[in-house]
Amino acid sequence: MKYVLAFFGVGAICLGVFLFGGQKADTEDYMRIHVVANSNSNFDQNVKYVVKDAVVEFLIPYLAGATTKQEAMKVISKNADKIQAVANSALAHEGAKYGAKVEISSENLPTRAYGDLVLEEGLYDVLKIELGNGGGDNWWCVVFPAVCFVNSSNPKNVEYISKIWEIINSVK
Repeated sequence: MKYVLAFFGVGAICLGVFLFGGQKADTEDYMRIHVVANSNSNFDQNVKYVVKDAVVEFLIPYLAGATTKQEAMKVISKNADKIQAVANSALAHEGAKYGAKVEISSENLPTRAYGDLVLEEGLYDVLKIELGNGGGDNWWCVVFPAVCFVNSSNPKNVEYISKIWEIINSVK
């Protein structure tokens, strides 16, 4: 009888993980980043990833000390002009004839999984970077807590930022 109960218990856990996925998160605990391309042309899509890389590189040291979403939002708000300047510099370097608009807003975003973490569809605080007309496909991830960044050469390849945070924290 003990083995039968154990078998059904393990089976129920496996079924639950299969049906309901990994850890689900409350939208209030996360701040996401949303980079919207000017268009879906190859040039604009490639530029979107160049801007994303430049902004992520800029943000990492600024957000290294943030321990709450509110702290991260304050850092981002305080540096919004610098973030826009970084985005515009990347655009100019790539020869884009348009600029970037940076804002912090709330957006309804679709469900997205980052490994075992599932961010359900819902209203999220967002650092939005709109390039040019903002009529192209977008890229998004999580700014706080820094869950992941996508490698621009392969947008489906997810790298967990925890390795980056380990490097940053080891330098302190």
